Amino acid sequence: MPLNNCENDLLIAVALTRFSVDYEQVDPELAEHAWQLAADRLFKHGLESEEAVRELLL
Repeated sequence: MPLNNCENDLLIAVALTRFSVDYEQVDPELAEHAWQLAADRLFKHGLESEEAVRELLL
């Protein structure tokens, strides 16, 4: 079943957040950029990080 735009953005935000955590020690600037991109995707849908996790679990 194809994902809708919001679901797609949520999954991308999760992936960017994970990337940010994994690369924080290797390249802090890149990790910060990934974190900001994730936050921007969540903000686009009016979600906080906790709300995004809830949405993904539905």
